[in-house]
Amino acid sequence: MAIHAKSRKSLVLLSGRAAPELAAEIAVDLETVVTPTRALEFASGELFVRFQESVRGSDAFIIQSMCAPVNQHLMELLLMLDAAKRGSAKRVTVVVPFYPYSRQDKKHQGREPISARLVADLLKTAGADRILTVDLHTAQIQGFFDGPVDHLFALSLLANYVKDRYAGRELTVVAPDSGRVRVAERWTDILGGTPLAFIHKTRDPLVPNQVVMNRVVGEVRGRTCILVDDMIDTGGTIAKAADALKAEGAADVVVAATHGVLSDPATERLKNGPISEVILTNTLPIPPEKELDKLTVLSIAPLIARAIREVFDDGSVTSLFGGAS
Repeated sequence: MAIHAKSRKSLVLLSGRAAPELAAEIAVDLETVVTPTRALEFASGELFVRFQESVRGSDAFIIQSMCAPVNQHLMELLLMLDAAKRGSAKRVTVVVPFYPYSRQDKKHQGREPISARLVADLLKTAGADRILTVDLHTAQIQGFFDGPVDHLFALSLLANYVKDRYAGRELTVVAPDSGRVRVAERWTDILGGTPLAFIHKTRDPLVPNQVVMNRVVGEVRGRTCILVDDMIDTGGTIAKAADALKAEGAADVVVAATHGVLSDPATERLKNGPISEVILTNTLPIPPEKELDKLTVLSIAPLIARAIREVFDDGSVTSLFGGAS
């Protein structure tokens, strides 16, 4: 005679040590708590993790923001994945608000790695069934992972803030390079068809974080320019773009980006540049020494929590964006 078990489904929220504040916010929105995890580092530098409660049969979501030191946080995530699989979690979703190594998504020259693909392979091998991330540097990275990838967008969060904050101003959305024009076009749609401009720039592929600005293309004189990008790392691109816009007669420059990497000397560049406000989300934690008077940080937690709920309920993550992917 067959034995029938009543099917039960449980959501377990786990967090690495990179951004516990973001994980706590997500837990509040989901009306749950983060499962306690013991994590420590041995004298040799090796890491150790152990979940303090059972994850057997659960739908586990591991949250880890890839801030500095990136490699340590990546390794911690891989260990948590392995622990969840060996703890018999039924399905494991990796929540990486900022995908590491995303700028190394192709070979510029021979004998280079495609590191974004390698990270996807590592996550899959360690036990990830699904990836949930925010604003990938390039959308093609979704294809690097052999499984579902939920690609969330912070566009509505950022653009609606700008729309309310700068209502009544003559706005121009500015892409800092030609690669961001498509994203800037989506900004103009939300802001009601504002003019679009972009800055033609060149970059030496042999010298990281070095940018040469050329000329501004578009209507910027006398207008409030909303300079949009997916991330701010050292701030070189944004600072030079702001200088170029001011030189072309822009009345004001506002910067909006999803990921605040803020590697040195980004804080100084943003502080001293002709920028009135910098708007970021908390996909990456902003340490106190990186904070600015002109900095506004919007919480991405409600969006991620809604996506986690849809995944857990086998719903549609695409529905969060009105059917747009």
